[in-house]
Amino acid sequence: MSNRQTAVASPKPPSRSTSRSTSRRQRHAGKWRRGWFIAVLAVLSALPMALHRHLPNSVGNLGSLLDTFLPWVGVAIPVLGIAALVRRSATAGVALLVPLAVWGMMFGNALIPGKGGGPHDLRVLSHNVDAANPDPARTATDLLAANADVIALEEITSADLKIYKKEFAEKYPHVVSRGTVALWSKYPVEESESVDVGFAWTRALRAEISTPQGKVAFYVAHLASVRVGTSGFTSNQRNDTIKQLGQQIAQEKLAGVVVMGDFNGTANDRSLAPITAGLRSAQGAAGFGFGFTWPAKFPMARIDHIMVRGVVPTKAWVMGSTGSDHRPVVAEIRI
Repeated sequence: MSNRQTAVASPKPPSRSTSRSTSRRQRHAGKWRRGWFIAVLAVLSALPMALHRHLPNSVGNLGSLLDTFLPWVGVAIPVLGIAALVRRSATAGVALLVPLAVWGMMFGNALIPGKGGGPHDLRVLSHNVDAANPDPARTATDLLAANADVIALEEITSADLKIYKKEFAEKYPHVVSRGTVALWSKYPVEESESVDVGFAWTRALRAEISTPQGKVAFYVAHLASVRVGTSGFTSNQRNDTIKQLGQQIAQEKLAGVVVMGDFNGTANDRSLAPITAGLRSAQGAAGFGFGFTWPAKFPMARIDHIMVRGVVPTKAWVMGSTGSDHRPVVAEIRI
């Protein structure tokens, strides 16, 4: 028997190409294994948007609170998108398509340019001028620059009313004022009346304006304010005013109707249904973007509206700050 040991062949090391291929497979598999927590959050972020109508108002009016700021739920999408990129997670990236699709279906229309268009017969403007406005004369100058045919103002004090009447006198010979709301028109006002929405003082009016194209009923309203506090979203008084104003508008006999004012709620808010159900938002039909109007320095919600029935919005936009805590809304309409 030989004393020599039999040599054992050492294993052949893997080639560089095989090593690179294995590394790529591992990285690819890792992209799908990572970021599951982010993916779950992405899917969950779609639920408040898709199911917001199912959140009841019975507890603190939370449903209306979510409705009011609903577009902002979409802020979660870019935040989670950055997290998915940092984690290099393909799973999270695919999951983000769910909230992105839901948000796009709900609000994508607001980002489509070129809606509306065509000739218009009237340009109308509405603005909550703020009772604490330190410079109403400056606000009046800003509003005159819009060259509207009809101007509606809300939250106007008796002292400030004198200033606006003086500033608007040359261009707007026809004026209607009731309580804290007022309307100026280049065209004759055939009829006007206060509209009772359940306050001790007047916060809504109706004016019948004779335009070259025919009579149009204009409503100017400032609905009750809402509050967000420990008890939730306090809006019961506003909701009562909505019902009363909605009944008045529903009974309007003229075919052309324009409703303007500070509704203290967005078009998404289910509580505004008694008004919005029979009307069309000028911003939604002919505006670009969300048209947020409040607060003026950094608008987060569109609570100031121009809504119509029996006329066609052709263009709508929001003006810049005028010194009020709201921004003015403007629309062009065809009768």
